[in-house]
Amino acid sequence: MKTELISRVVTTTLATALAGIALAVPAEGATAAVPVHGGTHPASDSTALKAHVDTIMKTGTVGVVARSTGPHGARNATGGVADRATGDRARPGDRFRIASTTKTFVATVVLQLVGEGRISLDDTMEHWLPGVVSGNGNDGSKITVRQLLQHTSGLFDYTADFPEFASKAGYQANRYTTWTAEQLAAIGMRHAPNFQPGTGWSYSNTNYILAGMIIKKITGHDWTQEVTARIVRPLGLHDTFAPTTDSRIPGRHLRGYSAFDEAGPEIDVTALNPSAGGAAGAMISTTADLSRFYQALLGGKLLRPAQLAAMKTTVRASELDPGWAGARYGLGLMEVPLSCGSVYYGHGGDIPGYTTRNGFSADGRRGVVLNASGDGSSDSSSQQTQNDLIDDELCR
Repeated sequence: MKTELISRVVTTTLATALAGIALAVPAEGATAAVPVHGGTHPASDSTALKAHVDTIMKTGTVGVVARSTGPHGARNATGGVADRATGDRARPGDRFRIASTTKTFVATVVLQLVGEGRISLDDTMEHWLPGVVSGNGNDGSKITVRQLLQHTSGLFDYTADFPEFASKAGYQANRYTTWTAEQLAAIGMRHAPNFQPGTGWSYSNTNYILAGMIIKKITGHDWTQEVTARIVRPLGLHDTFAPTTDSRIPGRHLRGYSAFDEAGPEIDVTALNPSAGGAAGAMISTTADLSRFYQALLGGKLLRPAQLAAMKTTVRASELDPGWAGARYGLGLMEVPLSCGSVYYGHGGDIPGYTTRNGFSADGRRGVVLNASGDGSSDSSSQQTQNDLIDDELCR
């Protein structure tokens, strides 16, 4: 699955935190300022956000929804359509597949279990999942939970050997297939590791499939149940779902379109059995819910200080440089330099038909979330215009 956060430039494989911030639905393609505690952003700020969305649209995306939050409230901007067949315009509350942004939710649950003393970041895979990480040079006794969450395990990314997300034909043949975590992990084990554990960094969805399996081993519940009980419900994320096998996106949503880098037009790829992504990228959300989540997380509402500090302890991730120059990676959390000299935290997500980008200040009080449907550009311009939106909003 193309749930990994690396842009197509790198590879063609895969956010007052608990406050209920109401969405105002603007006119088609418009920008809305949402007042919070009596304040609104200046009109110039809203105009700038809409201008960035319009620039992203010019790179070939089908629809864009963006939300910027800060001390003065929240603003939404949209562009394009949610559905090519009906011509319905994209709206701020549209749901979408968040792909690898799921990883921050899963890492948060694992770190909550660490804070409860039920698991250690230094525990090995063999301790929790005996025999699962083995064969072809893979050794679970040498890989720790921390290395899974930080992508320093060296394990092969199963999505690089996954036809469902490699071609139109592969998608059409397999989009309703139910996959178990064990099956997805086994795909990764068919390949030798990229490097010995702890000696490098490489993005691998296999790591988070295993993290989801560990959550189930410890709690007796599927990772989807734990994410829902520990994060989604307490935060009131009413538009966020951790689905298991339902191929639909419930309610009003952006439809996804992709050509899988093949000749010919993009096809509708909205229908998808989310088990293909599992704990690496199955979730559905909105810009408002993701904003609330990252605000709560970085504001210290979901993790104890020691675990939040561990999540934000990053290593260099040079593999991401073509998309995010100077990027570093913590435990399910990216750290990206800003042009104004600071950094932001978040986690991108890519799956055929959908691109999620987000960035938040270290305390979570300021942030941006956007999703773009369709493939976008064949070069780096879609990624760059999305980065520019985040950088401009956070450097104001």
